Amino acid sequence: MIKRKIEKTLKELEKQYPVVTITGPRQSGKTTLCRYVFKSKNYVNLEAPDIRKFAFEDPRGFLKQHGNNVIIDEIHRVPQLISYIQTIVDDNPESGQFILTGSSHFGIMNGISQSLAGRTAIVTLLPFSYEEIQHIVPCNIDRLLYTGFYPRIHDKKLNPTQALADYVATYVERDLRQLATIKDLYTFEKFLRLCAGRVGQLLNMQSLASDVGVSHTTIRAWISILEASYIIFLLQPWYGNVAKRLIKSPKLYFYDVGLATYLLGIENEKQMQRDPLRGNLFENMVIAEIIKYRFNRGKRSTIFFYRDSKGTEVDVLYQYGRNIFPIEIKAGATVVDDFFKNFNAVCKYIDCEKGAVIYGGSEIQKRTGIDVIPFVKIPDLLQQIDKNQ
Repeated sequence: MIKRKIEKTLKELEKQYPVVTITGPRQSGKTTLCRYVFKSKNYVNLEAPDIRKFAFEDPRGFLKQHGNNVIIDEIHRVPQLISYIQTIVDDNPESGQFILTGSSHFGIMNGISQSLAGRTAIVTLLPFSYEEIQHIVPCNIDRLLYTGFYPRIHDKKLNPTQALADYVATYVERDLRQLATIKDLYTFEKFLRLCAGRVGQLLNMQSLASDVGVSHTTIRAWISILEASYIIFLLQPWYGNVAKRLIKSPKLYFYDVGLATYLLGIENEKQMQRDPLRGNLFENMVIAEIIKYRFNRGKRSTIFFYRDSKGTEVDVLYQYGRNIFPIEIKAGATVVDDFFKNFNAVCKYIDCEKGAVIYGGSEIQKRTGIDVIPFVKIPDLLQQIDKNQ
């Protein structure tokens, strides 16, 4: 088993809270991780129809049978269990009683906000970070953009195109029909592919609705479903004290860059090298790595982007404490002056550090006081930033 960086965080939280809730996309490794970290706990999976039926029809009996030293997998399948767990931990607030996992943000968070607020720690497990697999996967940028980071692809050495095709088919047929009524699967898959074509771009729902051939309201609902299922995330713009000058639309990214690559129709690394969206996909991969770094350490995502009405843009504003660290992302392997042009302009409006560039090359450099960092050094950069707060 490939060791997960979030393991330390889970062990610490289990000693502090009666319930620990782990969310994240399907096949991100939640079950494997829980069964490995919490070997002494009983395990039950609500995906099994008979077990789910038991939990739904007799929740008290179900919880009594499995005890209060248990991992309950896919809790969103029977969300009413959360209310019964509340009564158990209220009577006995001892730490480490329940480990809950789920793949649907809506199903879990609604129940937690109503019943387990203050009683559970919440963490998010995303697919592998490169930090976790660097000892077995060489840092070939095009290869990483093509394969993505879902654990099964790397554990089983699967063909990424086939594995991700199966993932999309399962996701559309299974998960989405639990969250919303999708009558026309072809149209929804078209919507998914158009989202992939907008990676790293400002989200324009009117334009997307026109291209898909559905209403603006439908697009908004479908975007929410993709967010709830941990397929995409929306990176919010920085507002600060200069809100009137700034773009207010979020940018669209995928939690796993390999899934976006598959939806674009890219079937091998050679196609990746020539694809016009390669830069956007590299940006997506870097931003996802920054988010994984935060989540794996039990922290929330505190990153934004900057763009004003004049077109001045910085890809990431990394907030640590009350400070801001700007980061530019460039897919090129050769450092050029164009990498640095926006730092000074942004820092006129925002009190921030010098910043850094994360690029597609392999050497650490420093230009005009700004660090130039290879993709593989992202954790080192973020660790150094966090030490300064």
